[in-house]
Amino acid sequence: MDLTAVLLAGIVASVFVGFNIGGSSTGIAWGPAVGAGLLRKVTAAALMTFFVFLGGATVGRNVMETLSGDIITIEISLAAGVAILFFIGLGILVANVFGVPVPTSMVTVGSIAGLGLATNTLNFETITWIISWWIVTPVLGLWIGAFIGRYIYPELNRRFEIRASDGPLLSLDRTGTVPRPVLGPNTTGQELTGTIVVFVIGCYMAFSAGASNVPNAVAPLVSSGALAPNPAIIIATAAIGLGGFTIARRTMESVGSELSDIPLLAALIVMITAATITTLLSWAGIPISLVMASVMTIVGLGWGRATRPITAREAIRGDTDAELAMGALTTEPDAPITKIGEEESDEALDAGNLFNPRAIVKYVSMWIIGPAMSTILAYGFFVALPFV
Repeated sequence: MDLTAVLLAGIVASVFVGFNIGGSSTGIAWGPAVGAGLLRKVTAAALMTFFVFLGGATVGRNVMETLSGDIITIEISLAAGVAILFFIGLGILVANVFGVPVPTSMVTVGSIAGLGLATNTLNFETITWIISWWIVTPVLGLWIGAFIGRYIYPELNRRFEIRASDGPLLSLDRTGTVPRPVLGPNTTGQELTGTIVVFVIGCYMAFSAGASNVPNAVAPLVSSGALAPNPAIIIATAAIGLGGFTIARRTMESVGSELSDIPLLAALIVMITAATITTLLSWAGIPISLVMASVMTIVGLGWGRATRPITAREAIRGDTDAELAMGALTTEPDAPITKIGEEESDEALDAGNLFNPRAIVKYVSMWIIGPAMSTILAYGFFVALPFV
């Protein structure tokens, strides 16, 4: 087969993968800000594209190296790279059918591992190291979220309330010689500060998404030598940006609607925690996903907030009749704050449900099924077609 045609097929597959990544990760990074009316969708997509490029061109190179040359002991051929991208795209498609954002990094590693098993070239030390972090990451996100929810969140909720007022955030004062920006007619200093915080965190989240996801779209082609890292990063960024400007528009509206109904402050805590975990692990060259850290931080945040009416000793022993408020994250900022071990106020107990346990089960199931299926399918394919 003509190598040019194979390379073209690989680039098309890479763009497809990046396009779908952009559709899901843009919603995760900018959904809270867009939903709060602090940012337009087009602006969010543009910022996403820029910071994805920064993340992929810097920290993402470490993940690219792991995916390209550390999981298996041989270089991935061009044809094999195209096949792997196909399995990655298939994994994303299956996840979309079930309505669950499967961690793309896990599907990518699974597909490459399938090739390694079929050719007896799998680096078991590296794959064990990666999988161990897949186990540690959700536990880490869960406990960080639980600590914040139990001991810090109620006070943060009382002190900081981020809402978008009517009218423009800023306006121009033209009374002087030189026009200068001033607060809008209904804008408060707290709102301006909150908006800046949301903006910075969204950029950080986009950077983290680029660090973890840009390599997923192009690493198989880089390993084959068909594409150099720099043009590969540009192709992946363009594809992710295209997804951000198109299919992500709906995702930004609906992000979090199934998993949780939490206020902007809680969403920002989740974003900071998940982005930090993902960026640090990507810097270490570990393929990891924002989805995994985000979901478990939400669960931990809610669980920690809900267990405030009981002491740590009672929680461990399971010896309590206290009513746990699973919707307490949605409590109004002026609701009274109770001490650890005391009963919650009526405002907290009347709040809506924090998260849907069935959705959690579905997400975690896909974290297991997604990479397992990509490994099995890739293994069967490369065993049946060893010449690829």
